[in-house]
Amino acid sequence: MSLRATMAWYHPALFALDAERAHRLTVDALATWGRAGAPFGRDAGAFPRLATTVAGVAFANPIGLGAGVDKDGEAIAGFLGLGFGAVEIGTLTPRPQAGNARPRLFRLVEDRAVVNRYGFNNRGLAAGIARAAASRRKGVLGINVGANKDAADRIADYRAGVAAAAPVADYVTINVSSPNTPGLRDLQSGAALAELLAACREAKAGTPLWLKVAPDLTTAQVDEIARASIDGGVDALVVGNTTVSRPPLASRHAGETGGLSGTPLAPLARRALALFRDATGGAMPLVAVGGIDGGAEAYARIRAGASLVQLYTALVYEGPGLPWRMLRELDALLARDGFASVAEAVGTG
Repeated sequence: MSLRATMAWYHPALFALDAERAHRLTVDALATWGRAGAPFGRDAGAFPRLATTVAGVAFANPIGLGAGVDKDGEAIAGFLGLGFGAVEIGTLTPRPQAGNARPRLFRLVEDRAVVNRYGFNNRGLAAGIARAAASRRKGVLGINVGANKDAADRIADYRAGVAAAAPVADYVTINVSSPNTPGLRDLQSGAALAELLAACREAKAGTPLWLKVAPDLTTAQVDEIARASIDGGVDALVVGNTTVSRPPLASRHAGETGGLSGTPLAPLARRALALFRDATGGAMPLVAVGGIDGGAEAYARIRAGASLVQLYTALVYEGPGLPWRMLRELDALLARDGFASVAEAVGTG
């Protein structure tokens, strides 16, 4: 049975299950498919116009899988087989942790959104790095690292994560933007951010270092982070993560605590991207995340200043064919407007 035929029944069936159970089954299925060599998989490099180089890393296309989907690096080859130009695993913490109590993942179907309060649940840095190193992958791998909830020294946790991930990853992302670990977002500002970046820069061993920030930032906070990132040697900014804000929502799960992602996040994510584009003056690559659900939205973010984009929640509603559809759409839009490459379109909107 082809991938398309399999997913035609598999994806709708997931909605009959608890959201976290469906997430788990999806990762398991793609892990199995990846171990089999991802037969009938998509060629991430099928559209030469979409190839791009960002922070010294060559991407077959600019569509990436965001962190939080494949937390433990179990299905890297499987996700790449969907056509993604990159897969970012994690967030990995130095020690395994269970995360927050269940239920902790909620579909907001009417809003095409998700609320999660996972809390960096993962099997630990050593196990995740070992799986990443053993993966039969054909594509870019990012490893997203964080701190344990009960860490006595969170900066030491990040330093350890970067040092362990750098020899295996094509880039390492330090995630200081999750709303589900109390106090974590405090590392986005002031002396704490400068100290964090200095420690991680020493540990990265030449591997590009990315910083993932929240969308819930004031203009002053954006300016501060941009300056610290430029001064601190960050190679790219991931803008951003889930939001703790709540725009008007229709779902009965709207009041659940945690980070909101999906379609309602798009306006805030667009605003954050514009602010960081202004604050960095184009001096640093930006990776757009939040509410990206098709080729047109990816193209709009690229023209607004993003060099790459990442997906998460849209996969829940659009299914595993989404990356390939986006590649076709994005290639057509670039051709329509006379761009020979993704890089030519960045920041032209």
